[in-house]
Amino acid sequence: MEIGKSQENGKVVITLAGRLDTTSAPQLQGELLPVFDNVKLVVLDFAGLEYVSSAGLRVLLLGEKTAKAKDAAMSLINVSKEIRDVFEMTGFTDILKIV
Repeated sequence: MEIGKSQENGKVVITLAGRLDTTSAPQLQGELLPVFDNVKLVVLDFAGLEYVSSAGLRVLLLGEKTAKAKDAAMSLINVSKEIRDVFEMTGFTDILKIV
């Protein structure tokens, strides 16, 4: 998986491309969680993301919990129908902010 990160207007945008799975989830966790120390809004851009496994879901849940603990917010944009279906089946549409 490829991860890009940019900061603009007080928010961090993290772009993901490829597969968020057991192999790449720790990489995303290492990039995502420390960001909440410096900003109040993190946007995950899923435009290039093809797949999310349960390990990826765990990292997203951890990101949401970290955001709330730090009085910050995390949102997801450009979520494909396939990934949105996974979120709906697992109840993550009730947990994550998907724009």
